[in-house]
Amino acid sequence: MLKRCAMSVFDDDDRPLRKLHHEIGQDLALLSVEELSERIGLLQSEIARLENAMTSKRATRQTADQFFKK
Repeated sequence: MLKRCAMSVFDDDDRPLRKLHHEIGQDLALLSVEELSERIGLLQSEIARLENAMTSKRATRQTADQFFKK
């Protein structure tokens, strides 16, 4: 019986892009300067998102505190 090998029909340009993620504490030795730069940008965006969420929660808390102090 013959087995057929399926060959990839995708060119490099047709492959889906992998989602960039960063794991805290992971080994950075195998990453290029460009990859490190991308991860810094990713983490800076995440820090901004966290800071915005924290600001929003503080504002909600202040509003609630003012309402219940009356």
